[in-house]
Amino acid sequence: MNTRSNGDVAVRDVALRDGLQLTEGRLGTAGKVELVRTLLRSGVPELEVGSMARPDLVPALADTLDVIGALDEAERDRCWVWVATPGHVRRAADAGVRRFQYCLSVTDAHNRANIGRDVETSMAALPEAVRAADAVGGKVQLCLATAFTCPLTGPVEPGRVLELIADPRGAGTVDVVVADTLGQAHPRQVGELVAAAVGPAAGRRIVFHGHDTWGMGVANALAAVEAGAGMVDSALGGLGGCPFAPGASGNTATEDLLFALRPDWLDPEGFHDLVRAGDRMLAELGERSRSRASAGAHGNGREFDWTLPTT
Repeated sequence: MNTRSNGDVAVRDVALRDGLQLTEGRLGTAGKVELVRTLLRSGVPELEVGSMARPDLVPALADTLDVIGALDEAERDRCWVWVATPGHVRRAADAGVRRFQYCLSVTDAHNRANIGRDVETSMAALPEAVRAADAVGGKVQLCLATAFTCPLTGPVEPGRVLELIADPRGAGTVDVVVADTLGQAHPRQVGELVAAAVGPAAGRRIVFHGHDTWGMGVANALAAVEAGAGMVDSALGGLGGCPFAPGASGNTATEDLLFALRPDWLDPEGFHDLVRAGDRMLAELGERSRSRASAGAHGNGREFDWTLPTT
């Protein structure tokens, strides 16, 4: 039984990477930097701020290295960048990135669609990516997409996920991210896989990355925490989705997850700051909020501290 309190669990906002992949609107570089700083000041411990994916495939993230270049060292140390090859790591490291999320899919079909190679090729390159990060004092997460279902081949066997977590080529990574890319998992399923992953992770932190396609985003994150996850992902306003995962909706909303978890650093005033930051971001993007907690904060329950005060 996991005895960790919710207040000990890190929440990572991924709006500036996963959240922006499918939006028609765009955030400028200065706006992204401002949002990074707002989130960090508010107490969000870690962020995912961009990707080394080809700009023609994910144009909203083409300025990732410009965003990194505008941050100071302390800020960069709390910001993860998506990578898929050792070359990505070296290029990002040259720009000042020190936290690298090395991603591959559990299934060959999705890995080929997403990053153009099979799973074995991605895993074979992982030690080189770790060495490139080590050379600059960096850290690498192993991120396993489609850990529950694949949009191309269907349900994924848990044993395949555990096999990749246990693969000795990932021994130099600091975290293992288990991703419900399509948002089709349910809490019992999430809890069972996360609990089973703790052993083969061999001391590495387990991170759960969920989507809210079937309305289970918060429930799945709480199940992951109960099973031993040390960090859970979310995105302001529930933004998100994968260009190569048709049918996936947005991420679990950061506002909803924080309201549920109540980490030690969060109070109503800080929550209000995050709701307002999400409002500003969504307005600039021309997107609607999918967060139920944000809707509640904008409601009429003025006797409740977590409701936004009247102006």
